[in-house]
Amino acid sequence: MALGGGNWLTQNKVLPGSYINFSSVAKASATLSDRGYAAAPFVLSWGPEGEVFPVTSGEFQKNSKAIFGYGYDHPKLLALREIFQHATTVYCWRLGNGEKASCTYADAKYPGVRGNDLSIVIASNVDDTSAWDVSTYLDGQCVDTQTVKAATDLVANDYVVFKTSATLEATAGTKLTGGADDAAVTGEDHQAFLDKLEAYAFNTLCCPATESTVVNLYVKYTQRMRDEVGAKFQLVAWKPSADYEGVIGVWNTATHATIANVDTQAVVYWTTGAHAGVAVNKSLTNAKYDGELILDTEYTQAALEAALKAGKFMFHNVNGVTRVLEDINTLLTLSDTKGEVFQSNQTIRVCDQIANDTAVLFNTRYVGTVPNDASGRASLWGDVVKLIQELEKIRAVENFDPDTVTCEQGDKKKAVLLTINGLNIINAMAQLYMSVIIQ
Repeated sequence: MALGGGNWLTQNKVLPGSYINFSSVAKASATLSDRGYAAAPFVLSWGPEGEVFPVTSGEFQKNSKAIFGYGYDHPKLLALREIFQHATTVYCWRLGNGEKASCTYADAKYPGVRGNDLSIVIASNVDDTSAWDVSTYLDGQCVDTQTVKAATDLVANDYVVFKTSATLEATAGTKLTGGADDAAVTGEDHQAFLDKLEAYAFNTLCCPATESTVVNLYVKYTQRMRDEVGAKFQLVAWKPSADYEGVIGVWNTATHATIANVDTQAVVYWTTGAHAGVAVNKSLTNAKYDGELILDTEYTQAALEAALKAGKFMFHNVNGVTRVLEDINTLLTLSDTKGEVFQSNQTIRVCDQIANDTAVLFNTRYVGTVPNDASGRASLWGDVVKLIQELEKIRAVENFDPDTVTCEQGDKKKAVLLTINGLNIINAMAQLYMSVIIQ
């Protein structure tokens, strides 16, 4: 069972863990964790089903054929190239349930139509006529060869699982057939992904769906995970109906110069990777879109202004270059405790960094180990102060005064109340007002 986490109103929590609130001021060994982690579901023709599997950017570039069935530059891997443009690790999920291709000698390792491009070639070994050379081919290229006496000696490779009961005999090429993709992806497929995802930590979650019910499923999941479980990440979704700092709504439609039938909402993948990969002390405002898609940026200044007021994350055209207009989320309803500053994704990234790092620090170093006395609380105070000072060094916060941090015993003997009063989070420059007086 995971440790407790999330927001708190009164000190009445049951589970051990860290409960952290962030609010803005009403107007009248601690180390920073890495970013670059994203989670996303994909419609694929190869790969594991029913499980979340992490892939690094290096693995994707070097081993995409073994992992996803196709070379790095194949049109079917467009969404993966988009998200890996800036993400360093992606927790992948394959949507749907397909059928495995098969032949007399082997079954495809994974379901999907890609399995139909596999074949098994068997030939007598030139040095030992009692042995067989069993080769696996993908698109006519040999991807594995094993020399064995019998089928029982064969071991599975990246592409097929051999039938050890088969009788080996020479064949110029026995094709695998019957592989199929899932005809339709349902909301249940997305729900299964979200259920499995609760065990992982990441910076950004992608919702590639257009159906409002599925998008709302991701929105509600994000709100629950952020506020009740304490998992601090942001959701990137297509035209979500949300009023929440944890949700980023993308609205620009996409096409591709050479790939037909690209999903209209395909830019959600790039946006997810970009938000995962951006540094905690940086903003995506004015960031150049460097993916493969052609984005619709035919908006007037008035339309873009209205979009920003509506909490829409927009791309626009700047002298022929597609750029992010402003790094904002869908939060619209402001209050004394959640002011305008929370509409900035840079602010949310700093808050999430503090929450995640403090939770990891407390849950691994203090829970059940350090006594809740003055000395123990002083140690926790020092570690949290160090975290904020690290953020100050990289100019994510400024004018930090350690005296604004207090660490006291809570309402119960096992509880600690830690307060940071007046944290000043820095945002990147976005507007210039200049006055020139000429004499």
